[in-house]
Amino acid sequence: MHASISPLSISNPPYSTLRPHSSSRLCGLRTEAFGFRSPPQFRNHGVRAVSAKANSRRLSVSSASNSAAGNGSSAPASFDYDLVIIGAGVGGHGAALHAVEKGLKTAIIEGDVMGGTCVNRGCVPSKALLAVSGRMRELQDEHHLKALGLQVAAAGYDRQAVADHANNLASKIRGNLTNSLKALGVDILTGFGTIVGLQKVKYGKIGSSDNVVTAKDIIIATGSVPFVPRGIEVDGKTVITSDHALKLEFVPDWIAIVGSGYIGLEFSDVYTALGSEVTFIEAMDQLMPGFDPEIGKLAQRVLINPRKIDYHTGVFATKITPAKDGKPVTIELIDAKTKEPKDTLEVDAALIATGRAPFTKGLGLENINVETQRGFVPVDERMRVIDADGNLIPHLYCIGDANGKLMLAHTASAQGISVVEQLTGNDHVLNHLSIPAACFTHPEISMVGLTEPQAREKAESQGFEISIAKTSFKANTKALAENEGEGLAKLIYRPDTGEILGVHIFGMHAADLIHEASNAIALGTRVQDIKFAVHAHPTLSEVLDELYKSAKVNSHNTKQVSEPVAV
Repeated sequence: MHASISPLSISNPPYSTLRPHSSSRLCGLRTEAFGFRSPPQFRNHGVRAVSAKANSRRLSVSSASNSAAGNGSSAPASFDYDLVIIGAGVGGHGAALHAVEKGLKTAIIEGDVMGGTCVNRGCVPSKALLAVSGRMRELQDEHHLKALGLQVAAAGYDRQAVADHANNLASKIRGNLTNSLKALGVDILTGFGTIVGLQKVKYGKIGSSDNVVTAKDIIIATGSVPFVPRGIEVDGKTVITSDHALKLEFVPDWIAIVGSGYIGLEFSDVYTALGSEVTFIEAMDQLMPGFDPEIGKLAQRVLINPRKIDYHTGVFATKITPAKDGKPVTIELIDAKTKEPKDTLEVDAALIATGRAPFTKGLGLENINVETQRGFVPVDERMRVIDADGNLIPHLYCIGDANGKLMLAHTASAQGISVVEQLTGNDHVLNHLSIPAACFTHPEISMVGLTEPQAREKAESQGFEISIAKTSFKANTKALAENEGEGLAKLIYRPDTGEILGVHIFGMHAADLIHEASNAIALGTRVQDIKFAVHAHPTLSEVLDELYKSAKVNSHNTKQVSEPVAV
């Protein structure tokens, strides 16, 4: 099963027609999870946040109706486990560890390899490759080295050794995850999990007999797979997805990357550092459409323009044919608006970075009257699964990429922990607005909360004003000592209450710096309070210190920040 590295979903339409769910790791899902209307899987179900008493009443009604409808079978009288988790990616693993901590007898079903996408085909190996690209950039930047008084001979690399570094890291983390589950007494059940009825799951390998287990509660955590639009032929060699690219079987002289979101940006960083020329193909009118526009423009100036990268925006790749018989990869482009033919590219390789699609086929959801929407399992704000009639399925939850709320590995883990809290008597609703995201380019990009356009739209609809504060890395002592002054931090907040609506950072170690802001949003900390926090000097954290101090909040106002809204 799979955990996720990046957002975005989708079924059959061309990737560009569904751009809010495509190649940027956050793009469309930012619009939905951070936006101003319910995600599509929530609509037409009439599901809303209700009191614990109302929740209990509704569950009882749903349970009775399900039994009457014969959803697979009646609930068992006793159970093999307190909790069974289908999928052993980051989300399933996080839920299992927390369940054991809470005293639940737990089993996890894994049909592929432990760790899911994140560990095996996503976050982990990609960071190994990006570590290499970062070192290469440092060694290749003669101007930077000279400014520090360093002289280094020409840098080179061993492709296979780089690939081995990524594979070895994934193997190590995968082993750590397996050992941690075994040490805590979690039963690891091997095979593909299918729900056969209320509180019943069967599992087994293809060609072997199935086993059936019962559980008081079940969590679906099956993750996602790369989304490949129609008309694109993936051969795994010259036309590839991120799954193939992470193996680094070869470094092409010229590679086209379809999609300029998180996945595409990170791989452009890797390939250009290793000597490739890159061409981005982007359906939207600008690159990096999922980022805050101001941050995106700065990132383009630093990450795109000076490098061997060109791009085509406002176009769809309607057909991509792999290289064959000495012929290159061919890519046919059409205008995104007029649908008229635009251009044909011939390149050495093409990477399809158009996002990810939920992996939910074969789960047996039809046995309990659940209909997926574009592959996503519909859930409420507590991750409880909703059936086709709008009722909550008792004792069934779905976390991570499979529910489509926010397709990030750490979101899946947080959702899993939230579900376990509910199972053990602590009502918990995760505030998705407080979940940070990062793009591990050089320099890095990170963010939490709303972009400026999203914040302005929300402010207009709800009748309040927003303010913007900014600080530059050029004013930070540590950044200057590293000769890494290129960077910007941006705060979006309410001047009437001091509520933090969003923080966006582009610069050195931005992925590490964002957590102070995400924790502030999660805890409801106001700007006027956090500006008194003390930061060590000289550190990069002082970028945020200056950011908070530069914000201007109405001093006469004492209105408290509202409770976080479940999204």
